[in-house]
Amino acid sequence: MTTSEHTELMGLRRVAADSWRFGLIALIAFLTLVDLFATQAILPSLVVKFGVSRATMGFAVNASTFGMAVAGIAVALFGRGIDRRNGIWISLAILAIPTTLLSQTDNIVVFAVLRVAQGLCMSTAFTLTMAYLAEHFSARQTTSALAAYVTGNVASNFFGRLMSAAVADMFGISTNFLTFAALNLLGAALVWFTLQKTSAMMHDAEGLPARSAWKVPLQNVELRACFAIGFLILFVFIGTFTYVNFQLVAVPLSLTPMALGVVYFVFLPSMLTTPLAGRVASGLGPRMGVGATLGLAIVGLLLLLAPSLPIVLAGMALVASGTFLAQAIATGHVSRAASRDRAAASGIYLASYYAGGLAGSFLIGQIYDRVGWTACVAALVAVLAVAIAAARTLRTPAA
Repeated sequence: MTTSEHTELMGLRRVAADSWRFGLIALIAFLTLVDLFATQAILPSLVVKFGVSRATMGFAVNASTFGMAVAGIAVALFGRGIDRRNGIWISLAILAIPTTLLSQTDNIVVFAVLRVAQGLCMSTAFTLTMAYLAEHFSARQTTSALAAYVTGNVASNFFGRLMSAAVADMFGISTNFLTFAALNLLGAALVWFTLQKTSAMMHDAEGLPARSAWKVPLQNVELRACFAIGFLILFVFIGTFTYVNFQLVAVPLSLTPMALGVVYFVFLPSMLTTPLAGRVASGLGPRMGVGATLGLAIVGLLLLLAPSLPIVLAGMALVASGTFLAQAIATGHVSRAASRDRAAASGIYLASYYAGGLAGSFLIGQIYDRVGWTACVAALVAVLAVAIAAARTLRTPAA
């Protein structure tokens, strides 16, 4: 074998190894967050089971975002001594406990508490996985690894909802939660057998105490804007995809529970477009990138007012693609705008992001029950307009 042939063979092997590794990362991401939004697909059925208002059920289902926010802060502050691999697989194994208990409860308060517990476990695994990727890949590989992880997250939105609707429709709500508990355990086993054992979380490069490091990001104007944008993005995403379910099953669309799951094929375009967020940010800059993608989401929101199912589905696809792209751009800008305080900045962003989801589920639910869907869409459009205004403070980083 000649030297060139050997070099070419080694290159092919490296590409194959990277493809396998990144596919594995996407699968771990999928199994980590598959519980987060899957329950939204069976909201109408849960309203009937628990006998509560749509706003109450929507808030209970999305209570997981509160757990996500709390755990994001806790891991960033106190997780420096946690071994990555052990922290991830143990979190996913424990996640199976509240998921299993959800199949047994008929009490709405217990349901909400269990959803918070799920969020705590998911966010811990999520945060530790992001740290693992940053510490185990080269600068060149990290971008692709993060894209693989985001793609897995988007896939969990799609396949999780589809699976939840199908299983609940055919076998019942209890079996649905037991199925997802099995997926939690599968994720724990996958991490145990595939990820290398690691050392504790890397310390801040500047050696700042954890609590002191948190003050620095809040003094940065661009980072504050990113935190606000993250809050507003998930506010709109949760507010839209929680309560649009009730519009889809109502007249004139009148979808069945099984058909409601199939509707979430609208997330497929997001799986293709989200990995392009880096190119969008590079080509347009973060200010224009966030503005353009959220503008796309606004167009999608307006389409949700149409009485035609194809138009509504197109609107849902635009909202999903626009918000996922904007979120990816904002997340990337946080790491660039932060300096020695990246861990704290990421923790604050994660907490802001999921706090926005909880606020969106509550406030849009109140508007939906009291005023109606048209008012909800108007409020969501106004929120995105505020996010676009906040993005005006973002600057294109120096090359």
